[in-house]
Amino acid sequence: MAKKAKKSLRARNQDRARVAGGQDYEVRYIAKKTRKSASAVKKAIRKVGSSRKRVVKALRGKKR
Repeated sequence: MAKKAKKSLRARNQDRARVAGGQDYEVRYIAKKTRKSASAVKKAIRKVGSSRKRVVKALRGKKR
């Protein structure tokens, strides 16, 4: 019997470390999590990049 190929855990973790600005469900999730608008999330993604940690940090740092 042949061994099953292992799925790469790195790829899955790497994917979750990023925010896809073009995917509405991801933008809505971050917006709900940080209590900001979807447009604010998209602006943060353009400003700081697609790293989930940096986007959340940028949104939480804003006081409006």
